[in-house]
This record gives sequence, structure tokens and C-alpha cells, in this order.
Amino acid sequence: MNGDICVIVPTIREYECMRAYFENARDHGFDLDRLHVLLVTEDFCDTAEMEAMLDDEGVSGEVFDGTRRDQWYESRGIAEYSHLVPAASHAETSFGLLYMWANDFDYGFFIDDDTLPHEDDDFFGRHLTNLAYEGEIESVASDERWVNVLYQNFDEHGLYPRGYPYSAMDETVETDTAEIARGEVVASQGLWTNVPDLDAVRILMDGDLRGQAQTRTSAEDYGSDFVAARGNYLTVCSMNLAFRREVVPAFYQCPMDENPWNVGRFDDIWSGVFLKRACDALGKRIYNGAPLCEHNKAPRSTFDDLNNEVPGLELNEHLWTVVDEVGDDAESYADAFDAMATALAEGDWDEYENGEFFTHVGEYMRDWLDCLNALDPLDAQAPTPATADD
Repeated sequence: MNGDICVIVPTIREYECMRAYFENARDHGFDLDRLHVLLVTEDFCDTAEMEAMLDDEGVSGEVFDGTRRDQWYESRGIAEYSHLVPAASHAETSFGLLYMWANDFDYGFFIDDDTLPHEDDDFFGRHLTNLAYEGEIESVASDERWVNVLYQNFDEHGLYPRGYPYSAMDETVETDTAEIARGEVVASQGLWTNVPDLDAVRILMDGDLRGQAQTRTSAEDYGSDFVAARGNYLTVCSMNLAFRREVVPAFYQCPMDENPWNVGRFDDIWSGVFLKRACDALGKRIYNGAPLCEHNKAPRSTFDDLNNEVPGLELNEHLWTVVDEVGDDAESYADAFDAMATALAEGDWDEYENGEFFTHVGEYMRDWLDCLNALDPLDAQAPTPATADD
């Protein structure tokens, strides 16, 4: 593992998509030796075929199914925290964050296996350029304190992304210019063409029963890159995302699917809320826009997704208001995350459907910090102005 970038790919089917990302890197002169690819999968998948693909491409990497993840926890002395990463869930990307933390990579990438890079964009290079950005950039806010990452052509498509609160719709958008200092950007969210990332309710409203939505997005739907203004939240989707190692304490992908309340589908959305709150407290930024990826979501029942989302829909309306009230005096990502964990774990949520899940998440967030501390002490970590040269 000589690279400085850990590429985390949750996959049970389309891992071959990574060949397109490696080809994109070669076409744009990006040094593949910088990458270490982590394929996070399950015991029922053919891990040998995945390893063979990485070998064939000549790219450093490892494959972790459930059994090998358990072995890794044991070898690192953190088996008591194995509950943090649910099996057969998109939230297993949290394992990649633990691996990245333990191995001291500078940068992490999340890539979903139903995506492809746009040929004209230097995928890895552009994300790193974004992380090193300094200068002026469009800053977006709204009177609802939520930014729709699809705001730029909203009058044409009318789309709100998965996780955007229903109570924040019909917002008035305001744009301004922000001055970004080098090292201030800690995450780079690339957006998506083809199948938009919508929740099941909005997909049904768009008249689609196959989980994909009839309305599609293209590169023409996106304009200049932007940041969400301080005090404004946004949806963060993990299908096309790069970030600095320093954010890992505040970027836990929430424990979805394997819980008594059957809450699912909000792992990356809620982690994005936590990260944005921490960024605002620490004076950091999340960059949004390029590089775009092509999202080729496989057809599946919209009602299956709906069943996974409904138990958490009401909670999603309120999560941001809870964490927005804490963490102002934080001096690190761990401080900010601990304040949010305490607010959730010790709050009274009887008024909400499945409110106990907030307590559950808060307790898991505390365990997340303890687990990271066992791997690499948190008191040695601080936000740094690292340079992301491509």
C-alpha cells in the first residue's frame, strides 16, 4: 500500500465498473500507483474474481467480504465494535473509513458500482483539484436553510434529491460569492447524469415503478460548481465523493437496515448532515459539481425502496434541527461529532415515529469515536491545510 488514496467501493454485482475508472485515469495521465482500491462485499460474492480484476488492471487493492472484515476487526483488536458496520448494507462503506483511518491514507474516494466516469473529465484528478481549491466560488443558500444540489436547472426538471426534507421544498434560492482559502475544502461531491438520485416517494410521483424515475439529468443541467453557504445544509450522496482523511471522525455512515425499526437508505444522507455541521463549526467547506458521473441504477421495485425509507422519513425532517443546535465550540471533527452524538443519544424523541432510532444512532456515533480512537488516537488528530496536488 504505497498510495495516498483509498478508493472505497461497496459492491455485490458490478465491480467491473472500476475498469472504466482505471481507464479514465490512464487516459488523463493520472498516476494509478496513488490508488489503493477497497472492494467491500459479502460472503456470497466471488471475491476471487474481484481480486483477479484488480490484478489484471495492475492496481493495488484488497477485497473484504463479511468473513474477512471480522478477521480484520480481530487483528486490529476492535472486534467489540464490529456492530458499527451492518452487513449487506450500503452503510458498509463505514468499513472503508475504518480501514482508511488505520492505514493513514491522505484521501478517500467513495464510488458506487452502478456508476461510470464521464470520459472527458479527469475523474480522480478533478476531485483532488477541488480539494485543493482556493479562490472565488458560487455560494448557495435558501430561506429554508437547505440547498438543493439540483437547483441550477430546477425550473426544467423540478427534482429534489434523496434525503432533501419535504418541509424545505419550495425554497427561495439565493446565490452569492464565497472566497475559499487553500485547505478549506475537505470534501468534493461530484454530481450525476442519467438516473437522478431520488427517494421512492419522488420516484413514484415521477410515475416510475422500477426505482429509476422517468425524468433524467444530463450535463446541461449543471452549471458552475458551488458550495452551500454557512448554516445551510445539503444532501451528500456517496456514489461520487472524495474527502480528506481528517473528516473521518465526523463522517460515519449511519447504521441502516440492520435495526429493529427497519430504517434504511439514509446512511450517506445523515452522514452528510453531520459533516456539514462539523464543517460549519470548523470553518471548512464541501465542494459540489464536477466531476460528474453517469448513474446507471439497476431497475428494482420502487416499493421496496419505499418500505426501506418510510420508517425514517419523519426523522429525516428533524435530524438537522437537532444537530444544528450543538457543536459551536468544537475544535476538531471528533469534538463536533461527539456533541451531535450526545444530543441524539440523550434527547427525548417520543414525539417522533421511531424516535428511539435517534438514540440508537447517537450511541453508535459514540462507539464510532471510541473505535477510531482505538485504531489511531483522536487526540493526535487536528484539521490540517494539506495540499491535494494532482
